[in-house]
Amino acid sequence: MEEAVTKKFVHEDSSHIIALCSSIEVCLSHLLKRRTAGFLRSDKIAALFTKIGKVNTTASEICRKVQEQLQQQESLQRQGSSAARAPQPLSVQAIKHIWVRTALFDKVLDKIVQYIVDNASKYYEKEALMHDAVFGPILAALLVGPCALEYTKLKTLDHFWTDPSANELVQRHRIHGAHRGQEVSPGRRPALGIRKRQSSGSMSEDKCAASAREYVESLHQNSRVHLLYGKNNVLVQPKKDMEVLRGYLSLHQTAETLTLKWTPNQLINGTLGECDLEKSIYWDYALTVPLRQIVCIHCHQRLDCGGTLVLVSQDGIQRPPLHFPPGGHLLAFLSCLETGLMPRGQLEPPLWSQKGKGKVFPKLRKRNSSARLVDQDGVVEEQIAADYVFRIVYPGHRQDSSEFQQKYACPPHISVSVSLHRHNICPSSHPSIHPHHMSSCLSCSTGGSNASVELPASCTCMHDRIPLKMLCQNMKRQIVSRAFYGWLAYCRHLSTVRTHLSALVNHNTIPPDKPCEASGGLSKDVWSKYQKDCKNYKELELLRLVYYGGVEHEIRKEVWPFLLGHYKFGMDKKDMIDEKITARYQQVMREWKACEVIVKQREKEMQSAIFAKLSSGSSIDSHVLRLIHRDSTISNEVSRKLCLSIFHKSGQLFYQCAFEQIELLDTVALNLHRIDKDVQRCDRNYYFFTTSNLEKLRNIMCSYVWEHLEIGYVQGMCDLLAPLMVILDDECLAYSCFTQLMKRMSQNFPTGGAMDTHFANMRSLIQILDSELFELMHQNGDYTHFYFCYRWFLLDFKRELLYEDVFAVWEVIWVAPRISSKHFVLFIALALVEVYRDIILDNNMDFTDIIKFFNEMAERHDMQHILQIARELVHKVQTLIENK
Repeated sequence: MEEAVTKKFVHEDSSHIIALCSSIEVCLSHLLKRRTAGFLRSDKIAALFTKIGKVNTTASEICRKVQEQLQQQESLQRQGSSAARAPQPLSVQAIKHIWVRTALFDKVLDKIVQYIVDNASKYYEKEALMHDAVFGPILAALLVGPCALEYTKLKTLDHFWTDPSANELVQRHRIHGAHRGQEVSPGRRPALGIRKRQSSGSMSEDKCAASAREYVESLHQNSRVHLLYGKNNVLVQPKKDMEVLRGYLSLHQTAETLTLKWTPNQLINGTLGECDLEKSIYWDYALTVPLRQIVCIHCHQRLDCGGTLVLVSQDGIQRPPLHFPPGGHLLAFLSCLETGLMPRGQLEPPLWSQKGKGKVFPKLRKRNSSARLVDQDGVVEEQIAADYVFRIVYPGHRQDSSEFQQKYACPPHISVSVSLHRHNICPSSHPSIHPHHMSSCLSCSTGGSNASVELPASCTCMHDRIPLKMLCQNMKRQIVSRAFYGWLAYCRHLSTVRTHLSALVNHNTIPPDKPCEASGGLSKDVWSKYQKDCKNYKELELLRLVYYGGVEHEIRKEVWPFLLGHYKFGMDKKDMIDEKITARYQQVMREWKACEVIVKQREKEMQSAIFAKLSSGSSIDSHVLRLIHRDSTISNEVSRKLCLSIFHKSGQLFYQCAFEQIELLDTVALNLHRIDKDVQRCDRNYYFFTTSNLEKLRNIMCSYVWEHLEIGYVQGMCDLLAPLMVILDDECLAYSCFTQLMKRMSQNFPTGGAMDTHFANMRSLIQILDSELFELMHQNGDYTHFYFCYRWFLLDFKRELLYEDVFAVWEVIWVAPRISSKHFVLFIALALVEVYRDIILDNNMDFTDIIKFFNEMAERHDMQHILQIARELVHKVQTLIENK
């Protein structure tokens, strides 16, 4: 069972499997020899498998299974729907890819492909993909993973052809959400924000059916549980004003526990999945009682009917009475129970053993034994009691006797005496009560009227009121004690939560309505007032307006340089001198452009050398060596200017590297190629990025990379620069602001270590604020690593949003460290997940499902709503830490 839990289950006919089979077939069909593919056969894959099956046993077995499936499909088509319980026919896509699909599900596709690669010369042309020395083995190795998975049938027939799109899932949620109502309001959540819900749909029905089947199977004896007793038609009345139900009573013993079960006959007849859904109510009446929880058993024996048994638990609660049919079944059950309790426990008083009769009830006479019955022969008979009380004790545990005395506030024999007195049983006839224990005390001498007198330690008298009063007091103390320790555990857990999350938010909460409502954001009028009196205007108030309401679009070009740190709040216009930044930018441009000239000249001569080799037939290596030697002794005017500029820029180390020229040129050339590739495809559909603006984008990016060659260019940097270009529309200003932005964002790239920190913090937040969703992620392949958030954190959600939403989200992220949290991106990511949590739970999404869902939902989110949720989540954590 543990192995089954660790394996990943994938639907047989999902779109992922269909796409995988189709891709593999394309690879296997590429330049297949005609004699292998067959001259007249249209299905090349079938011909290939058939040919390989003649010499390979694994492929031969797949051929046999495929033929059986095809024959079965033909018979199903002939029979139609008349066959009872007939298997479902395969889909059109499944039949189309049946050869690869069958080998994949049997976990042998990688072995067959490896055999094809090893013998590719027999079946493929020399230029074929499978004949290639690199690509063929790579394909075989890549199939090892899919062949290690488990594949299952889909739960419903209406989804076998494809997986629903993200748009369809959202529409379904809206339709069902309108009728579902508000199950749990956000304001009524527990303090930790944990929200539980009941899953619905076919998945829950399948789980109920599986659990019902497992429960019914557990009623029988198996390798782990020994069945001590089983009796059908035992009557139970679960509730008042309800009919009596018949059911199956069973006693099960494991190595450590002894369990009593009673199951209604309606559940024994079939599982929930095969019966009517109305029978699910009977699960509420099924009993599962661990005998460790039972301290007292009341038995009522009648001649006209079977016996009745009542179980009393440690808290004094009685379970529903069990009515046995006539025929000594109650005594048989008690006998099996006494046997199952040994050697750790026993019944008190024990059942008596008689030769030829086995176990019998102890002879107990009623208390008014003076009333005797005289039969016709004049023989006097005493009236024998028919009611019994047994205790379950564990002599091997010293704690049991003391626990019982503390809970019931009287010695064990007094407990039995009180119970016997209630059933008119004579205590003197009880085997566990001795005459010398029946001493009187002050309470007895006063007639038992003084209920406040405490019992002495040696007192064994019966007191009708005092034990009941003390029992209530002890139960009261237990309830208060349990409540206290529960509250103490909660406080300790809350303290741990506060300590763990305290670094994620600011401890001082800045409200949205003080000193004024901030939902309107930073407007043009407010910004004009600030510019007129920038010295006296509070910076924190401006940031608060931006955090809760954003920046009006008309003034973003003026405000963003302040938010990014290019300018400082409170600066006068005379202090905003950009000549130094402009001069610096022009200097950097000259440096990398001079290096670019050398790189292009070098590449041009390398290409000329290759063409010369191809035309003359000489060795390429000799030409390359000559070029390298020439590069190391460059003495033209461009290289001298470059060396001097590098020396002026970075000192003697770069000066030496400039004269050597080779490693530096390789690094620059590599980064230039990467930048050119990304610039050409950066937001190509957005109207702003014309040819001239793309050239500006390239200039800024090359200048930044030239200044940070130790980091170099990483894919995604153009995405971070593009929105700045759109808003600022100034090359020098955008370069400076981008440099400020990258002080934080560079830590998200592989050279930094912020990404692992984001994942760890995300895991902690969801585990505490939404434990149900975290449990689903953990169970469905355990994607609590949150790798699906990688692109979100890398680019500050730029690829997930429209440009207008990118502007709004970014400016909130920039001001959040001063207002609420320097990790505000975590709360935006958490809000994105929480908005669609019900869809994720209802569809039981795994890692691939959630990646596919969010990829399809890109640029379709309601970001104002998500930002509002993110701000609320920050406030919730702040409240949790402040213990308000």
